[in-house]
Amino acid sequence: QVQLVESGGGLVQAGDSLRLSCAASGRALSEFHMGWFRQAPGKEREFVAAMDYSGRKTYYADSAKGRFTCSGDIDKNILHLQMTGLKPEDTAVYYCALRTGFFIVGYYKADEYDYWGQGTQVTVSS
Repeated sequence: QVQLVESGGGLVQAGDSLRLSCAASGRALSEFHMGWFRQAPGKEREFVAAMDYSGRKTYYADSAKGRFTCSGDIDKNILHLQMTGLKPEDTAVYYCALRTGFFIVGYYKADEYDYWGQGTQVTVSS
């Protein structure tokens, strides 16, 4: 069993930065492919970023490219999402997720992930 706990969300102004963290317990992050998703009120959960189990490959949604960076601290078993240049449209609950084994469709599909955190709220004011 894996437990994920996100932290680092908050209320910021447009242009600010935040670093989200996802602490894993129960198993090592290096056993999984890792992802970040977000869900705004009234919208479906959407892909933000992903990193393969080795930490050598990262993938980003177009909305996140150039602004967000996904990284892992293997020693501490923590996944991070560094977000810069935040915009009001980034406002959402952000979730980290883990996938065991290979993806069937792709890293961007939420329903392919096996474990999820409880989410952390990010609110960006204009």
